[in-house]
Amino acid sequence: MMNVTPVVKQLLIINIIFFIGSQLVPVSYEYFMMFFPENPGFKLWQPLTHMFMHAGIGHIAFNMFALYSFGSTLEHFWGGKKFLFFYISCGLGAALINYAVNYYFFQDGLNTLVNSGFPKSTILNLLHDGKIDTRWQQLLSVSQYQHFISSYLGTVLGASGAVYGLMVAFVFMFPNAELGLLFIPIPIKAKYFVPGYILLYDGFFGIFGNSFLGLNDGVAHYAHIGGALFGFLIMWYWKKNQFNKNRWN
Repeated sequence: MMNVTPVVKQLLIINIIFFIGSQLVPVSYEYFMMFFPENPGFKLWQPLTHMFMHAGIGHIAFNMFALYSFGSTLEHFWGGKKFLFFYISCGLGAALINYAVNYYFFQDGLNTLVNSGFPKSTILNLLHDGKIDTRWQQLLSVSQYQHFISSYLGTVLGASGAVYGLMVAFVFMFPNAELGLLFIPIPIKAKYFVPGYILLYDGFFGIFGNSFLGLNDGVAHYAHIGGALFGFLIMWYWKKNQFNKNRWN
């Protein structure tokens, strides 16, 4: 197993420090996890700091294991600066895609309510206070209402978006490397494992389940897909320009 590389090591330490600090000072979540930009809880630094915050032991353990497993290999071949640029870019890309999707859902619900006679200012003032009007549920579909409320009041935290970018990069670099999970004893090549995992977990159980089956697992699936998408776009550009063969030392 490859030794942990310098930048990955520093990222692991930073994440652990943030996690311990958030457990000791719970109010820190309000400042460092990411709120919807129209929410008064939003701060300019949250698109960056949210990727160092985690909800619990299981959450941080999974992300840090993935960071170590994929990140150390990539940093070994890329160099520290190139790896850090990629990691942060995917994390910020995840935040951007998550915001874009939430903005669409929020505006969709808001426009429906405004067109039904609710003053926009009244709606926003209620949401600012963390309140809702039960009459909204009569005008919005179940899915539309859930998306409208969760877009504004929901928060995002975790390194998952950046980690998904690393997973995609690993596929570009080592498509035939065999990967596996504890409950799947048969190794699967990365080029099948990673796309399959994203499509099944975030596509079907995440987006499809939340939107059409009425499920709500509290996971930012659009952020995951956003990180994977940005990872794909960066790797595609680097590969097209032979840039992925250069190290940044």
